Amino acid sequence: MDKVIIEKLVQEARNVMKNSYSPYSKFPVGCAILTQDDRIYTGVNVENVSFGATNCAERSAIFTAVSDGERPGFIKAIAVAGDTESYLPPCSICRQVLVEMANPQTPVYLTRHDQQILETSVGELVPLAFEKMEM
Repeated sequence: MDKVIIEKLVQEARNVMKNSYSPYSKFPVGCAILTQDDRIYTGVNVENVSFGATNCAERSAIFTAVSDGERPGFIKAIAVAGDTESYLPPCSICRQVLVEMANPQTPVYLTRHDQQILETSVGELVPLAFEKMEM
């Protein structure tokens, strides 16, 4: 993927972090998803005092895209941003949602506070994915 596009996607994820609602953890996360038709959807983590009701930035972005009509396979790339010392990967629940909505080779760009970017893929994040079953 073109370096300019990667940097734009990562910057979108970093920019949207300011909209995070994280009063309990004080741990804002931003996410930006590039679709197959080059649209960008963003999301942030939204916390709740009942922590089980909290939603991650990655799922917020994915669910917004699905609400807009996107369907499995729509993700061309995804970037996750946080103000962390190490690269910030999606949680396991978000990884499983990515398995449903992206392809194993879909690039995932992880960031950290010093602006460095690590490229991985959905397949590398979830090597033995629980995949959709035929009904």
